[in-house]
Amino acid sequence: MNQKTGKRSEWQRNLWQSALVKRFVLAPLLCLSILVSAVLIGGAIYFNVKALGFDLKKLKEVPQRTLVYDRKDKLLGHVSGHGENRVIVPLKSVSKNFIKALLSREDSRFYHHGGVDYRGVARAMWRNMKEGDMEQGASTLTMQLVRNTYGMREKSIYRKLLEVALAKRLERRFSKDKILEFYVNRVYFGAGLYGVEKASQGFFMKPASDLNLGESALLAGIIRGPSLLNPFRNLKAAEATRDEVLARMTDEGEISDAEAEAAKSTPLVLRPPNQRLATGSYVLQTIHDLLDNYLDKSDIEKGGLRIYTTIDSDLQSAAERALDGNLSRIESQPGFPHSPRSSFKSKSGSMSTPYVQGAVVSIENATGGILAMVGGRDFGESPFNRSFNAKRQAGSSFKPFVYAVAFQRGGLLPGSFVSDDEIRLKGSNGKIWSPKNSDGKFTGLQPAAIGLIRSRNTMSVRVGQIAGIANVRSMARALKFGEIPASPVSFLGAFETTPMTITSAFSTFACKGLNRSPHIIQRIENSVGKVLVPPEIHGTRVFPESVCWLTSDILGRAVNDGTGKVIRAAGYKAPCYGKTGTTNDYRDAWFVGFTDKVTTGVWVGMDRPETIMNHGYGSKLAAPIWTDVMKKAETSGYRAEPLPAPPKMRDVVLCRECGGIANRRTIYPYQMELPPDLMPRHQCPGHGRNLFTNKQRPPRAIPVPEIPGDQGGARGLLGRLMRWIFGEPTE
Repeated sequence: MNQKTGKRSEWQRNLWQSALVKRFVLAPLLCLSILVSAVLIGGAIYFNVKALGFDLKKLKEVPQRTLVYDRKDKLLGHVSGHGENRVIVPLKSVSKNFIKALLSREDSRFYHHGGVDYRGVARAMWRNMKEGDMEQGASTLTMQLVRNTYGMREKSIYRKLLEVALAKRLERRFSKDKILEFYVNRVYFGAGLYGVEKASQGFFMKPASDLNLGESALLAGIIRGPSLLNPFRNLKAAEATRDEVLARMTDEGEISDAEAEAAKSTPLVLRPPNQRLATGSYVLQTIHDLLDNYLDKSDIEKGGLRIYTTIDSDLQSAAERALDGNLSRIESQPGFPHSPRSSFKSKSGSMSTPYVQGAVVSIENATGGILAMVGGRDFGESPFNRSFNAKRQAGSSFKPFVYAVAFQRGGLLPGSFVSDDEIRLKGSNGKIWSPKNSDGKFTGLQPAAIGLIRSRNTMSVRVGQIAGIANVRSMARALKFGEIPASPVSFLGAFETTPMTITSAFSTFACKGLNRSPHIIQRIENSVGKVLVPPEIHGTRVFPESVCWLTSDILGRAVNDGTGKVIRAAGYKAPCYGKTGTTNDYRDAWFVGFTDKVTTGVWVGMDRPETIMNHGYGSKLAAPIWTDVMKKAETSGYRAEPLPAPPKMRDVVLCRECGGIANRRTIYPYQMELPPDLMPRHQCPGHGRNLFTNKQRPPRAIPVPEIPGDQGGARGLLGRLMRWIFGEPTE
């Protein structure tokens, strides 16, 4: 400072200002720089350490599809939604067209950066600043792979920095081609398709190695919007995205303008609509629906399971052909009132169809395993599984169970007289109910077995009265029919059931009274062969063996000489037992029957209940389908043998009127074999009136039909004498 003037000199002022700058500007900047550097270094160390905590093996552990096999270890297909619909392929098995399209679209500098494209980041930041949004993310393929593998979906700076650290770790650990291979096998393409191989097969019905330029550009384009750009849903949007990718490839110098134009003009051949469902069959769809009942969530997400089913592929194929083939034949008959399936324009996913439908179920008696299950004529046209879910009137197919209850109670035997005359019953509403027989006739007293052999409604109602409605309803619950009406209409099957339920119920007769729960899954193994679900066979005792044999014996006669004799006429010669079923107005047609090894049920009807056709009986519509399926069973390892009689069978002469042991006062005796537990405990007292009708007993000249087990026919001296007295057995 100048002592005379009191002012600072120039150099003093500069020195003072310089000190201020250092103290208040440079020092803070230096501190800030040190702090920022420390934060950056610390952050880099922190996120790199965090990145080390991620298991890189997860890149290889890609959830794969769950495979389904039949009982002979033949591959049936895969199940979507359990694991992922994916096939892993090496990079060399992927078309070069797709690799070029993918890199042009998603990461053109993939082979020139170390996991983070800083040039791309700067470009994205500049665009975001210009456009005032944050749409440009600058994620490389490596960063996308990290995000897809480890589920990093949160939008935050923390997640982005961790993604960068992981991406750089992947780049240090794996080659570029290996990273690209991981990516193309993991990325989602929409429509339930994961990985380029499955996407190529799913959309274009070809392996990824055969993708042409246009197809490759389309697949590369839909990655950013797999739902909105799904070509199955929005082909125009997918084609527009394809064109964008082709233009990008041109800009990158990967293809010429001429190649791009040629690719645009090449038509896209997509998988047909009726083949696009992820499961593709009633069997696979059923497996898909059931697996959640068996598996933990972790097993489902991991996928790669092997599911072994009870299905027999040969029998399954035969059932599918038999159902559609026979119904097509019916449709071609003159005067058939409905449009045929051939005129139906496919609408994938329809719950119902306007043409006649059907269902087939075959069950292995010994285990309850489902051998074949056809839920309709074409899964692609209608995935609604009628075998499991269609609730239809059971009709006459329920009658065998009513007779079985009556036999079990001891109030009836097959040779006992039951009236076939008109019956009139007052309902709870006060109205009179009077069921008719299909031929419009009433034939008087007949052996009880004839009511089942010829499906006589009036006789079956009277047999139901002997059985008791409470007992019939209890039996129905045991066989999983549910709560049937507490009314005599139940004796004629006037309630709804499913083909699966009634087929399982019929198998009880072949299993000597044991009803085994139907099942379709034998066992499930994970990817290393560990059994996750062991086979289980459950059974419930419903009838004694003796009752099942007695009922089956009658059902055998129903096939040979009754309503099911069309089966013999069609050339099926093996021992079998079964019953037709036809509901009012011919809305439902059934045939359910069994051998000692297999039980098969067939239902035919319209999805919206209406008359199928005039005289559309179960013997006409359902029985031919059953015959074709069971003929195939004979040649597929299920050769039928006669059902064995219960032990210690005894010959006995009985009274047709009261069912007691016959004596000299018995007017209508007959001889048959009976199991010990069904032997009557009383003697015939002699009669003036029949126990099962209010009418007087018939005149001595009545023809007495021979019935199953009845030795009043050709066997024994007594039988020959009865035939001489009463005449030849007739129906």
